Amino acid sequence: MYVALADNEHQGIVPVPAVLGNGGDPGRNLYWGAAFGVRTYFRKSTDWKEIAVVANPNAYVLERCIFVHSASGTLLVADAYRGPEIKRAISDFFQAAAGLEPEIGEIHSKEIGKTIRLTGRPALLAYVGHDGLMDFALEKDFQGTSNERRDAIVLACVSKSYFSNGLRTTGAQPLLWTTGLMAPEAYTLKAALDGWIARESEQQVRQRAAAAYAKYQKCSLAAATHLFSTGW
Repeated sequence: MYVALADNEHQGIVPVPAVLGNGGDPGRNLYWGAAFGVRTYFRKSTDWKEIAVVANPNAYVLERCIFVHSASGTLLVADAYRGPEIKRAISDFFQAAAGLEPEIGEIHSKEIGKTIRLTGRPALLAYVGHDGLMDFALEKDFQGTSNERRDAIVLACVSKSYFSNGLRTTGAQPLLWTTGLMAPEAYTLKAALDGWIARESEQQVRQRAAAAYAKYQKCSLAAATHLFSTGW
């Protein structure tokens, strides 16, 4: 999972309180350490357990967290990209969606007392954060194949319009993306993952995401359902 930390200074977002919009502070960032940020929300979930944390795994990522799904054993790797590196975060997302991401390697988990080997070809990819493609274009496309099924989630404003061309070349299938402005918070992501892990249909995943979004955003289910889309 590729999370671009909210950054008032370096991204074209509607400014948020400074403590939430500091793209160099994952611990309090809107999309990572805040109440509905990815790390905080999944850490507090009874369905997931955080089993490893790596600080500064590369020059672009401030923190990497690894969670395991209690019931299924599914591993979730979430990277918090520095706010100014949003372009890199989106590029890395497309590269992984094309099946071109190199293996992360081995990470030792003190929580479970063993070493985990993380491959570079996950079955599901997700991008969470500001829709940077509203502000810039990528210099290249990432050509992949559809020989292996790869699903993609893009939680960003109007992501179906802005990410569709790039995602199509990767060979990945859009499981969930958006048609309008939205708050890319972790309750929507968790709801979609719950459905995906349960092998539900694309429409069932969409409905799960919409229900979670309607609950937390206090909007109608109809409006939330209209916000999310699945497939091409």
